[in-house]
Amino acid sequence: MELKLRRTKALEVIRLVGLTGFEQKYPSQLSGGMNQRLAIARALALDPDILLMDEPFGSLDEQTRFLMGLELLRIWEATRKTILFVTHSIAEAIQLSDRVLVMSMRPSVVREEVPITLRRPRTIETLTTEECKEIEHHIWDILKVESLKGLAAADGKA
Repeated sequence: MELKLRRTKALEVIRLVGLTGFEQKYPSQLSGGMNQRLAIARALALDPDILLMDEPFGSLDEQTRFLMGLELLRIWEATRKTILFVTHSIAEAIQLSDRVLVMSMRPSVVREEVPITLRRPRTIETLTTEECKEIEHHIWDILKVESLKGLAAADGKA
């Protein structure tokens, strides 16, 4: 890819992730949320079919994590890229997903696929509805069963 085309693509994804004006900054000069946007921009610059995100917001505080989720949803709306998002946060999974795959204890397999039928855009109001609470409780119930299996297995090995 020629330099001019790469620069154009880079500026396009910088704009998409909301980092216009920070093109000349080093990562150490950016906030945690901005660094996460930068990581997303790097991945999108390669124009992948699937974006794999493994706990990308795990080091962020709860407010920034929620706001980054909104940003990711905005970016998804613009690109319609498939995103495989790994998280231990049930609230984050519900906020971002069309479906949640709940994993079992080791060896991990998909224990259950939970469809997320909440309307979009997902707002604070959406995430505090009774429907959302029911989905969250259902996922917790699955995880509780898996956790008890893990504890029983650990007791058997002691």
